[in-house]
Amino acid sequence: MRYWFPLVAFALLLSGCAHKQHLRVRTTPPPAAAPVGIGYTESGLASWYGHPYHGRPAANGEIYDMETLVAAHRTLPFDAWVRVVNLSNKKSVDVRIIDRGPFVDGRIIDLSHAAAQAIDLIGPGTSQVSIEVIRLPEVASSGLFAVQVGAFRERANAERLRARMADLYGSARLVTRPENPGIWRVLVGAETTESGANVLSGRIRDESGERNAFVVRLDIDASSASNGSR
Repeated sequence: MRYWFPLVAFALLLSGCAHKQHLRVRTTPPPAAAPVGIGYTESGLASWYGHPYHGRPAANGEIYDMETLVAAHRTLPFDAWVRVVNLSNKKSVDVRIIDRGPFVDGRIIDLSHAAAQAIDLIGPGTSQVSIEVIRLPEVASSGLFAVQVGAFRERANAERLRARMADLYGSARLVTRPENPGIWRVLVGAETTESGANVLSGRIRDESGERNAFVVRLDIDASSASNGSR
């Protein structure tokens, strides 16, 4: 009889462990990101770009004129209008998204020379800004979303990272743009929604140690969506 209590206690312990393990497996998935609409806002670092991109095709196919009020964003649809406020002086400018970028972690928008001049961004080169979508195109361009995990001048270094990402996540590619050769960007995945790409970006940051992973949009194909290293 004295052996009965230890056996019961051991059985209850196993039952409790199994129950806890079951609860850990049934986790709630993260909520999907809301679709971008009028009033969507972001805050972060803005930069500007001019030469050598002036006079060359932007990612949407039109010729980039740095003296017009246009900008590059990683994921907003082409022809969306965005109000940009320089948080250091409260000056604002409205710009139309025609290009992809900036492909530097921490920056959220690349302004044309004219737009940067309007909010006194030329001198410092970068500034903290807030952006708000004030108009969306009637028909947004279709596209996929991927995660950029690195940009390299040496293709061999980019290929090593691409191979590692492909082993871990099943899909990874190198992209560059003809007008800015020599910068190889490593993109992972091809998600149909930005929220799906955000989930993938979180996984990459948590699992692989690539802390500079961020989401980019592939509007037509990977090569046309890449703007080099700016």
